[in-house]
Amino acid sequence: MKKVLVLGASGYIGSQLLPQLLDEGYIVTAAARHIDYLESRTQPHPNLTLTYLDLADAEATLEVVNDFDLVFFLVHGMAKGHDFVEYELNLAENFKNALEKSRVEHVIYLSAIQPQTGNSQHLAARKATGKIIRQAGVPVTELRAGVIIGPGSAAFEIMRDFVYNLPILIAPKWVDSKANPIALPNLNHYLLKLAETKPAESEIYEVGGPDTLSYREQFEVICKTTKKPYRLWSTPLLTPQMASYWLAIVTSVPASIGKALLAGLEHDYIADTKAIHERFPQELISYEQSVADTIATEGTFVRSNVWGFEPAALKRWQPGYGYYPKQAGASIKTKASAESLWKVAQKIGSPEKGYYFANILWRTREWLDIFFGGGKPIRVSPPGPELKVGDFIDSWKVIRCVENQFLSLFFGMKGPGLGRLEITIKDDGEEREFDITAWWHPQGFPGLLYWFAMMPAHLFIFKGMVKAIAKEAEALENQSNN
Repeated sequence: MKKVLVLGASGYIGSQLLPQLLDEGYIVTAAARHIDYLESRTQPHPNLTLTYLDLADAEATLEVVNDFDLVFFLVHGMAKGHDFVEYELNLAENFKNALEKSRVEHVIYLSAIQPQTGNSQHLAARKATGKIIRQAGVPVTELRAGVIIGPGSAAFEIMRDFVYNLPILIAPKWVDSKANPIALPNLNHYLLKLAETKPAESEIYEVGGPDTLSYREQFEVICKTTKKPYRLWSTPLLTPQMASYWLAIVTSVPASIGKALLAGLEHDYIADTKAIHERFPQELISYEQSVADTIATEGTFVRSNVWGFEPAALKRWQPGYGYYPKQAGASIKTKASAESLWKVAQKIGSPEKGYYFANILWRTREWLDIFFGGGKPIRVSPPGPELKVGDFIDSWKVIRCVENQFLSLFFGMKGPGLGRLEITIKDDGEEREFDITAWWHPQGFPGLLYWFAMMPAHLFIFKGMVKAIAKEAEALENQSNN
């Protein structure tokens, strides 16, 4: 079978496409910059190889993109922020240069529908990326999609969060723009069928679903499916710039991605699906059915090793939790060894060390649990000198643990959402990068309010923690060397 490389494999489309490619018998290499996340979301398979790749590294891209028959290019730069267009085109250039020196026979590129009018940086970057890749001389099949309906699709999650989190839907004037969103299973059908082909030249197809609706009508369907009241008010006063700030408050989708998507949603997104449907016919799922299917399976993000398959997380999850988490944290470079950092980090929450910084705030939050329906805080310490999965540290539970590398603690206190605290140690040769990150999947608007209430503490507490732990690890290192 074909040897397949999936670039951007840790993303929404890539991560769910991998098992389907494996089921078809392909030998798959999944490449991503967020390799830790990819590893935690992927089940081991004899035909699957996971590899780290930052496409911004031209030399590394040349090494990876070489001995493959087919490449899926599922990369975008929206998470990068305001300068994502230049970044995205730079990735495309590096990929093109690697393609020219490879034996790759076919590239499948997931792009975006281009509207007749308007000026969206996100959409322009998608179009320009396809043009750059085609310059390599390798046949490129470009699939141009609009909104994709499935758990984790950023555009859909924005709309879903609006429905769950707001008593009244306040939307920009683009709410009357039209689109024919495509269900994730229908998109996968096209991707898998194209993988079987070996085109002699590049092709461009538009893909979409059977129903063309305004975003106003789409909101109405989501409200009906989730049994939420449909109250929508659109106003021209909510400009795209203002809407991007509004978005950061009422949705858990990262603001940088949401802002880029918003600019595109101002226009009609109606795909001409005739060509692709004639070539690969299938029964297209209606918008109403695809929304119902997505809502019914939206809790699947908890059923992964990201949460260590923790039963408490599965039990705690409820409809309305944000798919994308809010996050806060800090990192530091240090000369201390990974072993020294691990020895210190393992003592987090202990009676003698506490949380290394601002202990009074951590203890205050534990007592506040009484007001969230919890009980009196109980001090709990791990039984052994080495942490292991299942150990409790006060109200936290160890759900993932890799010695000298990674620790994940499940948030056991009461609160409107799901949370975890992760400690990561990366060896960069002469230095180690020590990182602490808090992740929070808010439960509707109360979950967002809770996160913003904690934000003042988040602005400094994690910086203090990483500095204190690194300092103690360096002292421990010096002591052992003397």
